[in-house]
Amino acid sequence: MPAKKSIRIMLLDDHPVILHGLETCLIGDSGIHIVGSYNTTQALLTALSQQPIDLVLLDFSLGPDEVDGLNLIRGLKIRFPTVRLLVISALHNSSTVAMAMRCGADGFIGKEVDSAQLPIAIRRVASGKTYLTDGMIEQFYENEMSTEDHNASPLTDDTNTAALLANNSSLTTREYEVLRCCLDGMSVSQIAQKFSRSSKTISTQKQSAFRKLGLRSDNELYKVRDQLEAR
Repeated sequence: MPAKKSIRIMLLDDHPVILHGLETCLIGDSGIHIVGSYNTTQALLTALSQQPIDLVLLDFSLGPDEVDGLNLIRGLKIRFPTVRLLVISALHNSSTVAMAMRCGADGFIGKEVDSAQLPIAIRRVASGKTYLTDGMIEQFYENEMSTEDHNASPLTDDTNTAALLANNSSLTTREYEVLRCCLDGMSVSQIAQKFSRSSKTISTQKQSAFRKLGLRSDNELYKVRDQLEAR
């Protein structure tokens, strides 16, 4: 009987310690072959263009100079439509997960889960199915959310502003990404550099998001985050 083909994967995380941990968790699994581990988006894109793989395991939030989050997920799906995407993140909630799935992710797993779940998630996503933890699925039912329709209006942005952003679907994807970066402590100029847009454009998107959410300052945005994290 022929040997079962290994799942070829690449890893993306901007923290070397996390990458090492992921490698250690998967290295002993004969059914999973780590083709490469990368800590920058550009390095991953270069590698993807040079060799075929089955799945990318990628961190949702990377450094301020990196393309990440929803933009990265959407970009990878456009450039490499056959590659399956499993997103991993230390911070997540139902609205963030739903938005990631809508943008093209095939699965989402939290960094807090038992390491034994990681190979299971990889196998499920690589087989063409979606993977979410039971807790995530329960939250979707409770909030009447959907992970379908990648082109639908976004539900949320940052993991820390879950309830408020989840209830405001009028925010655009770019407005969500700008708020997420603001909550990461990035300035308007840093966000502009990250997304290759002008500072004026970023400022306009930020103010538009603030108006839609009824916020008047960064202070109010951070207060919302604190309240939601305390739930």
